Amino acid sequence: MHLTKRSALAALAAIMLSGTAMADTITVYTSYEEDEAAAFLEEAKKALPDLEVNMLRLSTGDLAARIIAEKANPQHDVLWGFAVTSMVNPQILEGLEAYKPAGIDQVPERFRDPDGKWFAVTGYMAALCVNNERLKDKGLKMPTSWADLTDPSFKDEVVMPNPASSGTGYIQINSLLQLMGEEKGWEFLDKLDKNVAQYIKSGSRPCNAASAGEYTVGASFGLRAVKNIEEGYPITLVVPSEGAGNEMEANALVAGSKNKDAAKRFLDWTLSEQAANAYYDWKAIVTVPGGKMPERFTSAGLPEDVSKVLFPVDFKAAAEERARIVQTWQEKYER
Repeated sequence: MHLTKRSALAALAAIMLSGTAMADTITVYTSYEEDEAAAFLEEAKKALPDLEVNMLRLSTGDLAARIIAEKANPQHDVLWGFAVTSMVNPQILEGLEAYKPAGIDQVPERFRDPDGKWFAVTGYMAALCVNNERLKDKGLKMPTSWADLTDPSFKDEVVMPNPASSGTGYIQINSLLQLMGEEKGWEFLDKLDKNVAQYIKSGSRPCNAASAGEYTVGASFGLRAVKNIEEGYPITLVVPSEGAGNEMEANALVAGSKNKDAAKRFLDWTLSEQAANAYYDWKAIVTVPGGKMPERFTSAGLPEDVSKVLFPVDFKAAAEERARIVQTWQEKYER
């Protein structure tokens, strides 16, 4: 009986320890790039040393498919750095629980779900990479807007991402359609298409092509331009005067989480000053106050307050209309 009792006590202790470990362990699903996610997670562990974070990183499309496939039995506690245009998918949104983390009131309302189910802390923005040397050789004027790129002098000097395969490409096209309205927007894209030499599947490659002097202008995203400038390429970063299309990356609490207290602690951290400073090493858009944009970003051409140049994207509409817009774009321009 003595051995049996001791064994029972040992088993009970094991269960208790297991329960404690589970309470301090969470699983996060993310679409941050691997190097970004690793850097952010390292900072989170410094602030939350007693919290074990298991992370699964997948591309936005693959992660969305997994979340939907698992919605009857979620295997994660937190969605972290996930595209808002995917977050608002009803099949994903219904699996989230409203939560008001510490500091959320400091995040502008346009970067928060009205029902409190998600909040965006980071994002990326469209930008033009203009090769200074080729611009001079061709006798072209420095473009300051999308409209400038429709001038006949830029024929075959522009490369853009394909919106069917590139998130960056889609935010560029969608923001122009939202800005101008469908009819005028497609008319504008007809004009722009006449000067586009090719559409590339990647969001970063148009900037790389312009940086290498293959074309004068590569429509890309802000941080790609910053990095290429830092590496010494002769390019200028231009934020289109019409406003930069953008995608926000949001966080959320999973309704089916079995570790909600720990998950909430993690979500609180994502709004901390420490997190904001970590984001600024990697992101052009940071909605959390307290951090400071690096001088290397501003010296490359990004404004200190990017919120002033962002196009006010209707993310819900962008998500709902994506399939139709991409199909129309493919029928008109894909080659």
